Amino acid sequence: MVIYTQKETMVQALSSVAKNDKIGFVPTMGALHKGHISLVVNALNENHLVVVSIFVNPTQFNNNTDLAKYPRTPEDDISLLKNLKGELIVYLPEVSDLYDDSVSAKKYNFGGLENEMEGKHRKGHFDGVGTIVSKLLRIVKPNIAYFGEKDFQQLQIVKKLVAIEKLPVKIMGCPILREKNGLAMSSRNKRLSAKQFEEATIIYKTLNEVREKFSSKSIKELNALVAERFLQNPNLKLEYFEIANEETLKTAKQKNKSSKYRAFIAAFAGEVRLIDNMPLN
Repeated sequence: MVIYTQKETMVQALSSVAKNDKIGFVPTMGALHKGHISLVVNALNENHLVVVSIFVNPTQFNNNTDLAKYPRTPEDDISLLKNLKGELIVYLPEVSDLYDDSVSAKKYNFGGLENEMEGKHRKGHFDGVGTIVSKLLRIVKPNIAYFGEKDFQQLQIVKKLVAIEKLPVKIMGCPILREKNGLAMSSRNKRLSAKQFEEATIIYKTLNEVREKFSSKSIKELNALVAERFLQNPNLKLEYFEIANEETLKTAKQKNKSSKYRAFIAAFAGEVRLIDNMPLN
C-alpha cells in the first residue's frame, strides 16, 4: 500500500500502470467501516490496482456544524486498509490539493434527480457531490468506481454525472452492509451513543415492515404506518419517508406493476442524521 497526499505525485504513479491493467476506485470520506472495506475488497477482486480516496468534501455539506463534527480517523482508516491483500493506493489530500483557490461547487442539472429527497433537505448537496466526484474521476481515471447503495440517490446522481460529462468509467453499486441490529453501516454511526445505536434499529425494522406489506397495502397506508412507528419511538425524529421510483426517484403516489420501487428514510438520533433505503419489489 502506498499513500499519496498530492494529486501530481499520484497521477505520476498511475501513469506507469500497464495499459491493459484495470484500475478500480473507491471514493470515501474516511471514518472507514466494514461497508467501505467491502467496496475495497470487491474492487481488489476485480482490478489490478485500486485507489481509495479519503477526503471530507466541504462543498457537499449545507451545515457547517455537521462538517465540523464529521468523524475523521485517518490513522485508523490506514490501519484497516493495510490489512487488505492486493495493490492499493490511498489518496489522502488536503482541501487545497483538490480545490486550489476556490472552494466552491459547480452547478449541475441532473435531470431532476437532485431535487428529490436529500435534495429537498440539503440544498446544494448534490452540486458538491458532483463537483468532487468529477474531480476525483478525472484525476484517478479508473475503469470502475464503486459506490454503496446506502446512498442510493447519490449512486443514481453519479451515474447521471458520468453520462453528462461522458467520463469513460463504469459505476458499480454495491449492497448495503448492516450492523447486527440491522442499522446500515455508516461513518456517522460513530457519533451515536450506545442507547442511540440500539434505538436507531427502528429505521431498519420500519423499512422491513414496509417491504413485507408493500404488496398488500397502498402507498398512503404505508406512509401512515411509518409515521406511526416513529411516533411510537420519540427518540428518533423522522425527517422524511418516501416510496420512490428507483429510476427517476420521483415520489410514488400509486403503484405501477412495470416500475421498481424503493423506500427511503432520513431520521435524526439526537444531532446525528441517518439515512437508509430498501428495494420493495
